[in-house]
Amino acid sequence: MPTEDSLFSRRDIIRLSALLTASGALPLLSSRAARAQDPDEPVRIGYLPITDATPLLVAHGKGFFEAEGLRVEKPVLFRGWSQIVEAFLAGQVNVVHLLSPITVWARYGSKTPAKVVAWNHTSGSGLTAANNINSVPELGGKTVAIPYWYSIHNVVLQKLLRENGLKVVTTGKPSANEVNLVLMAPSDMVPALASGQIAGYIVAEPFNAAAEINGVGKVLRFTGDVWKDHACCLVFMHEQDLNGRPEWSQKVVNAMVKAQLWTRDNRAETAQLLSSANAQKYTPHSPEILSKVLTPAEDDLAGYVASGAIRHSEWREHRINFQPYPFPSYTEELVRMLKDTHVAGERGFLDALDPAFVAGDLVDDRFVKKALADIGGLPAFGLPDAWTREEVVQA
Repeated sequence: MPTEDSLFSRRDIIRLSALLTASGALPLLSSRAARAQDPDEPVRIGYLPITDATPLLVAHGKGFFEAEGLRVEKPVLFRGWSQIVEAFLAGQVNVVHLLSPITVWARYGSKTPAKVVAWNHTSGSGLTAANNINSVPELGGKTVAIPYWYSIHNVVLQKLLRENGLKVVTTGKPSANEVNLVLMAPSDMVPALASGQIAGYIVAEPFNAAAEINGVGKVLRFTGDVWKDHACCLVFMHEQDLNGRPEWSQKVVNAMVKAQLWTRDNRAETAQLLSSANAQKYTPHSPEILSKVLTPAEDDLAGYVASGAIRHSEWREHRINFQPYPFPSYTEELVRMLKDTHVAGERGFLDALDPAFVAGDLVDDRFVKKALADIGGLPAFGLPDAWTREEVVQA
């Protein structure tokens, strides 16, 4: 069970770095493999209290798992990525959401026998800055916080900085054409921005909305306005389950896909369901903050277009959206962009990866394809009826 009070703490980062090596993961994987596998083992979800977990929590809260004939335990809230990864490796939880770059790290850095089975959501993150900063170039000479090196947030931020002639540094006082990146817990980002400790941060919702509602910052850019319909967190499951319990795995994915479809049509109810006001207490966030993410007002949209937080209004991006299919082109582009992104620590496995190979090896899409076929296919999510797309990245 979680013991630390903040997400993505330095201790958490060090612990995850140790876990996601072949030697660090092996004892936990061996422990899981040695366990007698019950074919009727319940769904055990591990999650972090961010909007990225929405489909898994909705599937639990609205009874979609039970409707598939599955037994399910109450989702377990963790306070850091190392805790959720450790529990997953050891088999204490069997369905988790992870930042998409972490799944790359897990499979190829530590040889974790697990695969992405679906996307959890699209967009859902933003670059927030102090109220006196109006553009990305104005971040030059300042410090910006990121939640993790292996995160879509770090990838998109560094793309934005490069496009605006800014270099990344991680130590010392940055010069006018540099931005100092620091790792920080999302829960610490809002007060750090308010106190002037940092000039901005890039992170998942609802921490961007929290800064807006508390009047301490504003959204400078939405990540979905830089990389159209990008995935952020993905659903990760053990190959042992996917290959040994295919019917069970199919039902898990069915429930999650149906939860995403329900969420798209019931955004206001979803905000209430996930909030601290709900009896389940899935997250500590207020209905007001979650509603700003899930059901933003039309005035908000107009304001973001006027300020430049949204530059591609023709994309018609939601602040956070939901569709489960893991397009191969996204995985390929993610690997390519990771190669151009500064990440701390050992990255030899990353530099050696072939993007096309990863797209075919990291993802197992047979379950999500069948789940989609049963509810009307990709058009049910407002998408063309095709399993391919072209990635659009425009800073």
